[in-house]
Amino acid sequence: MEVNMKTERVEFSGHDGNKLAARLDLPDGPLLATALFAHCFTCSKDSLAAKRIAARLTGAGIAVLRFDFTGLGASEGAFSETTFSSNVADLIAACTYLSGRNMTPSMLIGHSLGGAAALKAAAEMDNIKAVVTLGAPYAPDHVKHNFADHLGEIMRDGVAKVDLGGRPFCISKAFLDDISAARLKPAIANLHAALLVMHAPLDQVVGIENAQAIFTAAKHPKSFVTLDDADHLLSRAQDAEYAAGVIAAWATRYLKLTPPAPPPGAPEGVVRVREADPEGFLQDINAGPYHHVLADEPIAYGGTNRGMSPYGFLSAGLGACTSMTIRMYARRKGWPLTSIRVDVSHDKVHAQDAETGASQKIDTFYRKIHLEGDLDEAQCKRLMEIADKCPVHKTLLHSSRIETTRA
Repeated sequence: MEVNMKTERVEFSGHDGNKLAARLDLPDGPLLATALFAHCFTCSKDSLAAKRIAARLTGAGIAVLRFDFTGLGASEGAFSETTFSSNVADLIAACTYLSGRNMTPSMLIGHSLGGAAALKAAAEMDNIKAVVTLGAPYAPDHVKHNFADHLGEIMRDGVAKVDLGGRPFCISKAFLDDISAARLKPAIANLHAALLVMHAPLDQVVGIENAQAIFTAAKHPKSFVTLDDADHLLSRAQDAEYAAGVIAAWATRYLKLTPPAPPPGAPEGVVRVREADPEGFLQDINAGPYHHVLADEPIAYGGTNRGMSPYGFLSAGLGACTSMTIRMYARRKGWPLTSIRVDVSHDKVHAQDAETGASQKIDTFYRKIHLEGDLDEAQCKRLMEIADKCPVHKTLLHSSRIETTRA
């Protein structure tokens, strides 16, 4: 699934001078903060999780740099010559690159072994305010189980070619020695940043006990969010989307983002709709930097039913505005209205009396208003009249003009 966002293809020098391939995902509006993403062991910057998290963060005004570690993806260098320590050094090099562009990162996000590297690197970066781990191991040498059958060969010959996820990789003795010596506990204990640990209880690659160990070693502020039945790679779109949404919401709290001023001519800001799944109908909807919802179509109409339909949002607008308008009036009058509920449904009915003819259909919104409280009949009648004065009600009743331009 391709995610539509503003992206720069960039490169920078890694720990040993090799050029590392990267994507810098940028918000369409003002830049509020920058995050750095570290991918999982032998993966790449273009994993589904990386793309969805980047898309969600850019929607909140946070730029994301995701890159391929040395020897992986489109980056230069030999993977067989890399270690866990070199991954940490690559992260620090990425931070240096961003600082050179006046985009010093304030958040690190790491998936699997990339999460362990993020924890280690954060201890060496004074500017980091928030760290997120996804399925990260507490001990970097946990990855040895991926090639356990070749450990003897690696120790004997110094290197061995192993199959990881259907692809051949050369694992060296230096890599084994390095992950065996790496210790995360001191880095986690001295982490001067908020920590979000995300892990799936049924993760078959990195067990849930790793998340417990990381969480226990960390000081507050720290948070744990379960990924339920997601697999280790977050290969299902809904799991990647869920993780992305949680990270974006959590980040806005700890990065203390200052929202940009609304653009001229739009005092309440801009509602931006961005396609999330070109193969379906899922849409990301952002209203400014803080409010995010999903729109979709029912499964019967080719969607995935992960959000309200467009007409559902229209009905929600009518219901919300009705309730607010009634509350405002009752509050001003000092009436004992204790609760309001507005049920709205939508349908198209034949316009039998319309000038356009009986073959045409018009939209009909059925609105049922429930008022609770010690109200007399006159008060109830007046509140029902006030409901018709709600601004969205008036907008739907009268003709609107839509001016469309091509960006």
